[in-house]
Amino acid sequence: MNRCIRALGAIFVLVALPLDSMAQTSPTTQQLTDSTGTAVVAVRTFPPKALRGTLQVVAPPEVLLNNKVARLSPGARVRGANGMLAMSAALVGQTLPVVYLLEPQGMLHEVWVLTEVEAKLMPIAPAYSTQ
Repeated sequence: MNRCIRALGAIFVLVALPLDSMAQTSPTTQQLTDSTGTAVVAVRTFPPKALRGTLQVVAPPEVLLNNKVARLSPGARVRGANGMLAMSAALVGQTLPVVYLLEPQGMLHEVWVLTEVEAKLMPIAPAYSTQ
């Protein structure tokens, strides 16, 4: 009986290991400093393939991305300006500056709502953007 409990514990540890490595999917934060070395503001860094645009949630999962009809993928994650997950229904009617990733079928999969500082720092159409 004790052997079964130990074996189950080992299985749970092995299953949890890959989940720990996937948990760090959000972008990291970097602090900008002024000439005196004091921290001014924290700015998130985004994946290199992320694109910049504007998002307006019409009726989830339907959205307007850069004034074109788009759709959120079934597992889409929308992170608010505070970095926490935001429900798409709470964003209905708002036009937001965002950075986003598309899935292979062209649906929005990862969306980060930009803060005012990030929106000013991020170019509207990066050189690597295809849109």
